[in-house]
Parts: sequence; C-alpha cells; structure tokens
Amino acid sequence: MNYNIAVIPGDGTGPEVTAEAVKALEALAKNHDLDFQFTYYDLGGDRYLRTGELVSQGIIEELKQSDSILLGAIGHPEVKPGILEQGILLRLRFALDLYINLRPVVLLPGAYTPLKDKGPGDIDFVVIRENSEGAYVGSGGFFKKGTPDEVAVQESVNTRKGVERCVRYAFDYCMQRNRKLHLTLCAKTNVLTYESDLWFRTFQEVSREYPSVSTDYQHVDALCMWMIKNPERYDVIVTNNMFGDIITDIGAIIQGGLGIAAGGNIHPGGPAMFEPIGGSAPKYTGQGKINPMAAIYAAQMMLEYIGEKDVADYLLMAITKVVKDDLESLEAGRMGFTTSEVGDLVVKRLAKG
Repeated sequence: MNYNIAVIPGDGTGPEVTAEAVKALEALAKNHDLDFQFTYYDLGGDRYLRTGELVSQGIIEELKQSDSILLGAIGHPEVKPGILEQGILLRLRFALDLYINLRPVVLLPGAYTPLKDKGPGDIDFVVIRENSEGAYVGSGGFFKKGTPDEVAVQESVNTRKGVERCVRYAFDYCMQRNRKLHLTLCAKTNVLTYESDLWFRTFQEVSREYPSVSTDYQHVDALCMWMIKNPERYDVIVTNNMFGDIITDIGAIIQGGLGIAAGGNIHPGGPAMFEPIGGSAPKYTGQGKINPMAAIYAAQMMLEYIGEKDVADYLLMAITKVVKDDLESLEAGRMGFTTSEVGDLVVKRLAKG
C-alpha cells in the first residue's frame, strides 16, 4: 500500500522527535509491503519570524489531499503566545474540521506513574475531546481595553451538530474498543448550565441508540480527582474542548509523562493529524535529550487510523518492549540514550520481532 504522509516537523525539538517517528515508519515499510511518501512542510515559529507567514490556504488544500499528517510541535519562545497556536494549530483543526481529539491514556509496563499502588492494569482509558468548538473558537473581545473599566469576554460556542457528532464518535469508539463498554460524560451542569445542558441532553439521547454501552456523568472537577484516585474506573471519557485540554494533561502525567503521551486530531474518513502532546520543549533543542517515544507513539496511532492495524500493533509491541526493557526513564535527559538512539532501539525491536 502507498500512503502520502504530510510531515510538519515544527519548532524546537519537533524536528528531532519527528525524525525518529519517520525512522520507525521507514523500518516498518521495508518488512510490511508499505510505501510512505513523505512531504515536508516548513510551518512554525522559525518560518513566521523569517517571513511573517503562518499557514497558507494553498498548504491547507495540499494537506487535505494527504492520507495523514504527522506533526512534531509548534511553539517558539520568540513568538508571542497565541500567534502560532491560533494561526497554525487551531487554523488547521478548523480548516480540516478535525473535530475529534483522541487521547489514549495507557500506562505501559516499565513506565513510572506518580500514583501509589497503580499499575498498567489500572491506567488504560481513552479521552475523546471535542476539538473544533467551545472556548477555543476565539469568539469574544475587549471593551475599554487598557482602562480601569476594561471588560474581557470569551465565549464558548457549542452547536448541537458539533456536540452530537463528538458524542456519537465516542459511543462508536467505545463499541470498537470493546473493553468495559462504558462511556463517561464530563461536563459542569451545575454551573455552566447552558453549555453542559446541551452536552447532557445530547448524551442521553444518543445513548438510547447504544444499549450495550453503560454510561455515567461526572462534573469535571470530580473527574479530575477520580482520575488520580481511581483511574481504573474509566474506559472512555467524552468531553468539551477546554475540559478535554485539561484532563488529558492529567492523563499524560499518570501514564508516565509527556515523553510517552500522543494524540490524534481526527475527522473520521478524512486526513487526520497525529502528534506528541508535549510541545516544542525549546530548552532541549539540538541536545539529543528529548524523548521521541511520544512521536513514535503518534506514528503508531496514525498507522491504526489509516487501516494498518496489524502494523500498528507491531509498532506498539516494539514501543512497549523499549519502554519496559531498555529505557532508564521516560524523562528528557534521563533515558540513558540520546534521542536518535531511542529511535534506533525501536527499529532494532522491529527487526527482532
């Protein structure tokens, strides 16, 4: 099979970790009758500082024609916060309508979790975050900015269509995952009454079409506590854009840290964008200290998404063995290996089987 993969290495350590993900994909291609055609796109802070450009409509149209997108990281210390995030990341999500953010929270054997008495069997769930609406659409503004009477308004925009398609995806994913067959809605019905009411009513209505999936509801603050106290209670969680952003960071820490946390930005049936969630980590740029495993994990998710499940499982096996048997730590600078050496370890595991 031939696949056209768009690669956005991005900023900071993004190019370093992306190179290792591509290395793993190329190793898989040799032994699994796959052909990956990689097209690289220079998007990020360096390009913005050099040219003033973020992302053009022409590039967006090209990305729409790809089979999938592999993203390193976007974020530059010399660019004002919000410019790159809104001008590149959010624009790509909105332009490609990547309305699902998929975040596995899985503790692999050998990975450290700060949760006492919890192991791999206890931390194995998925967060499905609505990715194109909510507080991140940029609706709002200032009134009398810079004066003592300044007012700032930030609106959360939620549509029935947007909520329903996310909730329906979550039910379908829960069925496909076929583990506990349990879906948790995370919202805040006691305070955010309008937004959360829409989510709650939609969740209840759609749930009638999935009688084999048990459901429950939790306020976001309660869910944050229970994720830490009893993560084993969760199977699949569905939530809005902002809450999903927050709880998946908790998920990253309890699964071993940013060095292993990956996610997908998905429009079912269209090109999706997969990335390590740790950001560009500019302080480690060029030092070979950053852990590329999250980027390799993102590549594994991409393989599964494009329909190469057996190959994805094979890569997951290699990731699991390297984490369990080879790495001293998942933290940057404490792995016992350089960034490229970790990628080499994965390739060696793939060769051994």
